[in-house]
Amino acid sequence: MNVSHPTLDLTASRSTSLAGKKIILCVTGSIAAVESIKLARELIRNGAEVQGVMSEAAKTIIHPWALEYATGRKAITEITGDVEHVAYCGKREEAYDLLLIAPCTANTISKIASGIDDTTVTTFATTAIGSKIPIMVVPAMHGTMFDHPIVQENIKKLESIGVRFLMPKIEEKIAKLPENDEIVLNAERILSSSPLKGKKILITSGPNFEEIDPIRVLTSRSTGRMGTEIALEAFRSGADVTVVHRHRLGIRGIKEIFADSAADMMNAVMNELRTGYDIYISAAAISDFTVVPSSEKISSSGPVTITLRPAEKILERVRHEFPAVFIVAFKAETVGEDELVERAIKKMDSSGANMVVANRFGGVRDIEVNDVFIIQADGTVSRSSGKKRAVASAILDAVSEYFK
Repeated sequence: MNVSHPTLDLTASRSTSLAGKKIILCVTGSIAAVESIKLARELIRNGAEVQGVMSEAAKTIIHPWALEYATGRKAITEITGDVEHVAYCGKREEAYDLLLIAPCTANTISKIASGIDDTTVTTFATTAIGSKIPIMVVPAMHGTMFDHPIVQENIKKLESIGVRFLMPKIEEKIAKLPENDEIVLNAERILSSSPLKGKKILITSGPNFEEIDPIRVLTSRSTGRMGTEIALEAFRSGADVTVVHRHRLGIRGIKEIFADSAADMMNAVMNELRTGYDIYISAAAISDFTVVPSSEKISSSGPVTITLRPAEKILERVRHEFPAVFIVAFKAETVGEDELVERAIKKMDSSGANMVVANRFGGVRDIEVNDVFIIQADGTVSRSSGKKRAVASAILDAVSEYFK
């Protein structure tokens, strides 16, 4: 009876970002090898097919059965008459899409840099380099080993021939593996074939805070989650991403600029666009009003009058000063769906945006979920509903159509 491994039931349970992609997960003799089980599962949850490869040293940390359990496939622990390194990494139609070494020891880095292939992992790496299969290395070792000048020289040597490194996080004097989400995110980025690859994308996200007095502010209910998911999706697509907001993503490779008020956001956006961008996505709930703040806390003992003044519209200024930039505007309203789409089209016309994403505020109660209409310049209207990551993907797919 041909029965699939139960682990494969998890395939694409989180997303399809790696659907159709085949990844070789190489594990070396770092104590961080214990994390490779969870990493394999995360790759599978995002749709990837994963084949484990282990060095002899890795087998002293985890049992091959553990990696087999995690991937649903028997781990490769030696090179046999099946010439596994050529089967998976040779110049063949069946070759895998990515060789991921996580964790990678100092010993393995230096051997690969020197062309030494005396372990299963180094033999796979040598073959992948010769076949020009993408390679991502995630080092993990004691901090003193990572700081060794020859190890650092070997990292630069490998980078010079196209090997990508996702550098460790340094904690407690140890070069530790990054979180699995970050490793998966970078694998998605390497494997992306999106037309947005190499494009510069500027995103505004989240609410503004307009100061009323030193303690109180005027703001909105925006959480910034939609902007965050768009930034992550743009990064997955291979774009050069900058986010202007008042939160912090902390994702290496994504540039972040802090902006509290609408004026802060205006200045940040205009200054960044002057450096040259292809796309501006205005996903922030930019304040429509400003306040002349009080220098002292306003007394709460009686009625208070606050004067609101219309804020300058960032979209209009962007379109005026940067006519070549592709603009994606957002429109949030509390009206019905037909009126929402009508108002979004009017906004597209008045702002000069190339696309508008419209959502009815209050229509969805779950902050992890969104329901939007994507309206394009030719009048095409499509709808995307579901988790915000999926909605962000749909928005970026629509943008991608303009850059094919």
